[in-house]
Amino acid sequence: GMVPYNELNVANPVSFALQLVHQNWIAGLLSVGALAGMTTMMISMIYGSSRLVYATGRDGLLPRLLGQLEGPHRSPKNALIVVTIFIALLGGFVPLDQLTNLVNMGTLFAFGLISLGVIPLRRRTDIPGNGFKVPGYPVIPIISVIACVYLISTLSLETWIGSAIWFAIGLIIYFSYGMQHSKLAE
Repeated sequence: GMVPYNELNVANPVSFALQLVHQNWIAGLLSVGALAGMTTMMISMIYGSSRLVYATGRDGLLPRLLGQLEGPHRSPKNALIVVTIFIALLGGFVPLDQLTNLVNMGTLFAFGLISLGVIPLRRRTDIPGNGFKVPGYPVIPIISVIACVYLISTLSLETWIGSAIWFAIGLIIYFSYGMQHSKLAE
């Protein structure tokens, strides 16, 4: 209610609104908080992605150098370095709104696949405890898949095109390197 809604189509709407009503110190404080939140998100993405790259390298789908653990803490140092450089480059050269949309697409796609994967895991007899348990089976996994598909469908065409390019790059890496070097191929 502080500012007409049609003036809030900016990356920082709360801070922007506070600046328009001359509350600059609060706007600055919110901006610092947003910066801290984005930094935390970047660090979380680096650690999470490095584990994914490590596991993929360990399985031979990426160079095995990325699948090695090093040091006293047994951390995936090589994967951390590669992912950190990659995320820093993306953060420096891709606009934040486009990067956010790509992350949203990837996350929703992954959650949808995981939710879908829960359904056959329930019937697996080789998993201790008579399969993978999830509350509200199979309703919750199905609702989760539907919600992810709906949210993906609301993303912009630009996000769909960018995601298609990233998925194509992933498929090229898989078919040109991963298939021949994977542990499964051995």
